[in-house]
Amino acid sequence: MRTLVHLSDLHFGRVDEQLLAPLRATVHGLQPDVVVVSGDLTQRARSGQFAEASSYLSTLPQPQIIVPGNHDIPLYNVLARFLTPLTNYQHYISDDLTPEYIDNEIAVLGLNTARSLTFKDGRVNREQIAALHERFDQLPRHITRVVVTHHPFDLPEHFDEDDLVDRAGMAMEAFAQCGVDLLLAGHMHTSHTHSSDDRYKLGGYAALVVQAGTATSTRGRGESNSFNVLRVESSRIEVERYSWDESFMNFRPAGLEDFQRIGDVWRSVLTKEANA
Repeated sequence: MRTLVHLSDLHFGRVDEQLLAPLRATVHGLQPDVVVVSGDLTQRARSGQFAEASSYLSTLPQPQIIVPGNHDIPLYNVLARFLTPLTNYQHYISDDLTPEYIDNEIAVLGLNTARSLTFKDGRVNREQIAALHERFDQLPRHITRVVVTHHPFDLPEHFDEDDLVDRAGMAMEAFAQCGVDLLLAGHMHTSHTHSSDDRYKLGGYAALVVQAGTATSTRGRGESNSFNVLRVESSRIEVERYSWDESFMNFRPAGLEDFQRIGDVWRSVLTKEANA
């Protein structure tokens, strides 16, 4: 079994400072095999914000798989936005836009969906998907395949389909072919977990789709700050949500969902709220 901590939408430049130390302590206590950060490390992609994000991430467990989000591309500096959109990200965080962690149980691959030509939405291209397909095809089938993006390939029902990453359908067909098990994303500041066959009918294939809320931003959009803990086995994934509890001044378990894979289809078998 492998344990993944899934953080997203840190938004340095607009963080709730009181959450940082408790989050660090909680993450260390979980002893993750991998820490995943699915984009929007900063609020406005400024050097100082990236420096703060980098400094904080250096205090969290390694290894880490990190991808940029749309907020990690300059918004008001037009020249930088179109000519050098990820220079600060690559200088302070990582120059690797296709990060990966692979061992004998899991393969976690990052995919950059942030683009200069759109202020909010994300996109993947055929070259990215082909490279990911090729990388997964090199691995033994028993290895659980995980893709990390900022923008989601699926959404809860009440969200607008415009929030899906562009070319999601094309990507999902490729994911079915190479057996992607788990899709981790952020962007919406909303926690949600479900099977992809609610939206995509791909002939006996369904991935597990996990959205993370914002771990540290003040822009909660009606949901408490939160992150996910995933305990991954070859045919079972447990997703536990940790939410900020003001009365305890700490992150505490807030809900648990259990999924199993039958063939190439991931299905929910248990949902339990923390107070249940």
